[in-house]
Amino acid sequence: MSSAGKICSHTMTAGEAEAGELVLEPLVTCKLCLCEYSLDKMTTLQECSCIFCTACLKQYMELAIREGCGCPITCPDMVCLNHGTLQESEIACLVPVDQFQLYQRLKFEREVHLDPNRMWCPDADCQTVCYVELNDLGQAVPVECQACHLKFCSSCKEAWHPESLCQENQPIVMPTEHGALIRTDTEASIKQCPVCRIYIERNEGCAQMMCKNCKHTFCWYCLQNLDNDIFLRHYDKGPCRNKLGHSRASVMWNRTQVVGILVGLGIIALVTSPLLLVASPCIICCICKSCRGKKKKHNPPTT
Repeated sequence: MSSAGKICSHTMTAGEAEAGELVLEPLVTCKLCLCEYSLDKMTTLQECSCIFCTACLKQYMELAIREGCGCPITCPDMVCLNHGTLQESEIACLVPVDQFQLYQRLKFEREVHLDPNRMWCPDADCQTVCYVELNDLGQAVPVECQACHLKFCSSCKEAWHPESLCQENQPIVMPTEHGALIRTDTEASIKQCPVCRIYIERNEGCAQMMCKNCKHTFCWYCLQNLDNDIFLRHYDKGPCRNKLGHSRASVMWNRTQVVGILVGLGIIALVTSPLLLVASPCIICCICKSCRGKKKKHNPPTT
């Protein structure tokens, strides 16, 4: 009877230990949905080692592809220190086949747009990639499509015109330091981000633009960096003066709000600093008492 009781007690303890192991399984917080999941429901990015729940990462990839992100999809963490990008193998594992094929097509189209040695045939029914033999002077050269044999100008993409210049109403195209081509006409509705080179379309709104891909802020007209221009003083003078797209009163109200936030944070810092200095001895004393109480519990007096 006593022996049977001991066996039963031992079996229950083992069951409790197994249950305890399941409860104590490590949980990781997803930075996107802020929920905790077990490691088998999480995915770690290869390049930056950031970890997210697989469901959130899948939705993020599908949204990026639907928005036309043919460039490398960046890590969802906006403060990622390694600025990681998702590998094609990771995307292929998490999105449907049709979505992955769309991503590959968009990526290829972007590569062609950014390559000065390649361009699309201007014939809408052809869609063939043509190779351009650039000259050292950067002048327009004739390009012949290998599929439809259309001969066109590498600058304006009109029929080749060896005896005349390109049409004056064509946008100016200039090579950048990355070897890509960028539109510099101020009235163009589609331009490239000065940093990541992704194509951006402006339908309406103000001239202060922020790239969805790399979060870079710039002026739509002259492409100048506005990341540190919190007061939007770029539109007070120069060629972009009064071109922000907002009224003067709206700009002044925005600046007043920014100044108010900065002043408020400064006042809070000034007020709380003396209080923290006064309260620090009490905080330290409470911590010490708590530590002494824990030590007494873990080290009972010996007799």
